[in-house]
Amino acid sequence: MSGRTVHAVIVAYDAPGELTRCLAGLERQVPVLIVDNSSSKVVASVAARYGADYVDAGANRGFAAAVNVALVRLTEADEDVLLINPDAVVRPGAINELARVLDRPENRRVAAVAPRLSDRTAVEQRAVWPFPTPGRMWAEAVGLGRLPARRTFVVGAVLLLRRAAIDEVGMFDERFFLYAEETDWQRRARDYGWTSAVCADAVAEHTGAGTSTDSRRRETLFHAAQEIYIRKWHGAAGWWLYRVGACFAAAARTLVLKRERREEAARRTLLYLRGPCRCAGLKPE
Repeated sequence: MSGRTVHAVIVAYDAPGELTRCLAGLERQVPVLIVDNSSSKVVASVAARYGADYVDAGANRGFAAAVNVALVRLTEADEDVLLINPDAVVRPGAINELARVLDRPENRRVAAVAPRLSDRTAVEQRAVWPFPTPGRMWAEAVGLGRLPARRTFVVGAVLLLRRAAIDEVGMFDERFFLYAEETDWQRRARDYGWTSAVCADAVAEHTGAGTSTDSRRRETLFHAAQEIYIRKWHGAAGWWLYRVGACFAAAARTLVLKRERREEAARRTLLYLRGPCRCAGLKPE
């Protein structure tokens, strides 16, 4: 067994059924702090049922802000932080495997480690992605999106963060309301010489979009997060290149796809023409 101390953090927004599955999977083997962006009495009762600490965020301030609420409270010097989406189920054995990765001497500069992810039917989900860049967007636009990337990040559905890295890199950027906040944190970590990894011996079940039923709103927020990220790391010119590439790619798909997928591509073209942040009602900077 790993000797590391792990404290789990779950950012909840309604969806008590998903939260119940998530907490049941942990089997009370690690302490849990739930930050509730929905101020739900039902969520509070689920937390109490499973012995989790509960914090009412007071408003839906977004995922990154809720994580920061937890990080302010969790200040033990030797305590790693395990971020878990409420629509994910991770078993105690998988948590121990994640901690083992951080224990290995050769991984002393690994800041974040994620498990392999699968859906409820055991279909594996992609856990490693290249950092978004204008060049990468144009590669995707011309059909070269599968080219290998040197700089990658791991998906944050289940993510164990090393305490020393948190202390050095700092809090999450609260400009990210939903999506890309873990991408940004890992990008900042790279500047301090940290890396990320996937633990092949740990698997977590991830439903995806389990706490939201509005797929179009989710899509808008996802692309708004991309805009915030690109503007932050590549400036206004980089965002212009990325945006033109996204429009080109989506418009091209409207010419070759059929029915629902063609409609989706057309919506994405309009989204980037109008501006994702503007459509989401978020400030891009």
